[in-house]
Amino acid sequence: MSAALDLKQRPTIRLKPKAQKRLLNGYPWVFSNEIEVNAETKQIPAGTVVRIEANDEQPLGTAIYNRQPLIAARLLSPSAKTIIDEDFFVEILQKALSLRETLFNVPYYRLIHAEADGIPGTIIDRYGDTLVLQVNTAGIENLLPVLLTALDRVLDPKTIVLRNDTPSRLLEGLECYDKVVKGELDGPIKVIEHEATFFAELQEGQKTGWFFDQRDNRKLAARFAKDADVLDCYSFAGGFTVQSALAGAKSVTTVDRSQTALDLAAKAAEENGVADKCNFVKAEVFNHLAKLANDGESFDLVIVDPPAFVKSKKDIQQGSKGYRKLARLAAKLVKSGGYLVVASCSHHMDIDNFADQTRKGLLDATRKSRLLFTRGAGPDHPVHPFLPESEYLKLQLYILD
Repeated sequence: MSAALDLKQRPTIRLKPKAQKRLLNGYPWVFSNEIEVNAETKQIPAGTVVRIEANDEQPLGTAIYNRQPLIAARLLSPSAKTIIDEDFFVEILQKALSLRETLFNVPYYRLIHAEADGIPGTIIDRYGDTLVLQVNTAGIENLLPVLLTALDRVLDPKTIVLRNDTPSRLLEGLECYDKVVKGELDGPIKVIEHEATFFAELQEGQKTGWFFDQRDNRKLAARFAKDADVLDCYSFAGGFTVQSALAGAKSVTTVDRSQTALDLAAKAAEENGVADKCNFVKAEVFNHLAKLANDGESFDLVIVDPPAFVKSKKDIQQGSKGYRKLARLAAKLVKSGGYLVVASCSHHMDIDNFADQTRKGLLDATRKSRLLFTRGAGPDHPVHPFLPESEYLKLQLYILD
C-alpha cells in the first residue's frame, strides 16, 4: 500500500525505446516484453503500484505491476503522480454509478466493467443492496480493502460477495476463492430486468450469478416471440425464456445441461406467471438439437447463447468449428419465416470470424437467410475505445426463409 500512497516509495518501470507509443495512443496495458528488466524490477512484488516511464524518462502514468503475466502493467491513471487511495476509488465509483442511474431505473446492473470504467481487471455487479466483485489482478487484490471501503462510502451495500474464482487469477499468481465479506446470503437473490423477476445464485452460479450483458438482447429476441413456439438453448437462469413467454410466446422449450440453472429458470417462470408455457429439459445442447431434428420438431424462434467456445487463442480453430456446427444444428429447427438468434461471449472470437462461421453454418443447413441485427453487450458493459479486447459479446438475429 505504501507505493500507492507515497510517491517517494513508488517504484519506476521504464519501457524499452519506442514502447511508449501505445500508451500515448490510449492503450491501457503494457506487455512484459515492452519493459526494461533489471535487478530492481525483478524484486518488485506482484500487484505493486508503480510509476511508468518512457525510455527517455518521460512520465507516462500510474499503473499496477506484475511481472508474472504477459500483461505486466495496467494503467490506473495517465498521471504519474496520482495517489491511489480511497478517494481515488470513490471518484471512479461515483462516475460509474451516475452513468448507470441515467441508464436504468432499477439498481440491477454491472456497476464496474474493468478497464472501461477505470478499475483494471475488475468487475462489480449490483443486485439491489448486494454487490458481487470479481477481481482478476494482483494489483486490485492488494488494494481490495481500500476499494471495499470506497464502496461502503458510495453505496453502503448490505452484502458484498467476492467471486474471485476465475482461471485468469492463476496467471497473476493469485489463489481462487469465494467469500461473503459483508452481510450474508440466504439462497438465490432476486434480479429485476425489464419489469420481469429472475433469480441468481451469487456464490454457486456462473460468473457473478447473472449475465447482465444480454439484458437488451433478451428484450430484442422477445419481440419475435409473440404466438411463437420458442426454443431457448443454453438457457442458464431463464433470461430469454421468461422474456419470450412474457412477450406472448405460445410455448418455450428451455434446454441446459445444468439442473441448478433449470431450477432457477423454472422458479423465474413461476414468479412471472408463465410456467404453464415453459418446458424445461436437462440435456447437452448439441445432442438435443440433433434429436429434435430427428424427431421432426421445428420452432418459430430458436435461441442459442452458449458459453465461450474459444477461451484462448489456441482454441480459435476448434471453437470456430463449434460455432459453425451450432448454427447448422439450430438453423435446421427453424420454421420457414422463423427467426434464429446466435451469440458468442468469446472475446478471442472476433465479430468477423463469428459472423463467417454462422453464415457457413446456415449454408450447411441449406437455409436462405437475412441478417436483421448484430448486437453487443448492454451499455453497462462499456467498451474501452482503445481496448478492442473489451468488446467480447456478439449476437446476431436472422430470419430464415
